[in-house]
Amino acid sequence: MGFERRGDFGAEIPVYVDGEKVYDLRGLTDDLTGLFWEEDGVARTRAAVAAGELPELEGAAEMRVGAPIAAPTKILCIGLNYSDHAAESGMAIPAEPVLFMKDPSTIVGPSDDILIPRKSTKTDWEVELGVVIGTTARYLESEDDVDDVIAGYVLSHDVSEREFQLERGGQWDKGKSCETFNPLGPTVVPGDELGDPQNLGLRLWVDDVLRQDGTTANMIFSIRHIIWYLSQFMVLRPGDLINTGTPAGVALGIEGQPYLRSGSIVRLEIDGLGSMQQRTVDA
Repeated sequence: MGFERRGDFGAEIPVYVDGEKVYDLRGLTDDLTGLFWEEDGVARTRAAVAAGELPELEGAAEMRVGAPIAAPTKILCIGLNYSDHAAESGMAIPAEPVLFMKDPSTIVGPSDDILIPRKSTKTDWEVELGVVIGTTARYLESEDDVDDVIAGYVLSHDVSEREFQLERGGQWDKGKSCETFNPLGPTVVPGDELGDPQNLGLRLWVDDVLRQDGTTANMIFSIRHIIWYLSQFMVLRPGDLINTGTPAGVALGIEGQPYLRSGSIVRLEIDGLGSMQQRTVDA
């Protein structure tokens, strides 16, 4: 069960998926924006389904699946959050979470093409567990307060251009914010339906070769710690996306560094959150 958006890019319809049924949420909300999550959209949706008040969306199976959140105010990302990934990157285990940000307009649907930027030679892949914020959070008192501010979890692809990130000026954002560099979806699964988010398998294939095969149990900083930590420095808004890091197996850490080229096929999955696949094309 979870929340999706179906339809053409820029004209997606908010839906709730329950097994084979896809319910049209336009009677409850115009879109899956921060306001939907903030106004207890998960509970209202469940109540409407139970009361038989939501129609099924006709033709949903034939529609494009878009990104399952709309217009987050920010994407916050945690770097080097798996010890094996830090090791393959040749970097020390961080003492505190490493934060960088991505342009929210990088978000695209789970099957949309990834554009290889002009002059790119090092476009890389990263499967990540994404967290969607459900209520405003600032200065959380402890990690025990975190569960109440999470709307749900989502499969996220934090695409990176390593030359832009690491060799062009000493900061990461421009290697992370190229157009289409955050495929997302297909589904936001509510936090109380996923199970233990610190015990999920993450996998990624490039052209049918398994490149990443990790588990969220190996995070250096837990999801609760990350959200508590971030709230000490900035206000987390409903609908914001937090990418929580990637396990080992990125091109940067592989001998020969087989970076993505036009025509590559990338497939990703996380236990309980479904799968997605993108093709790479030249920008």
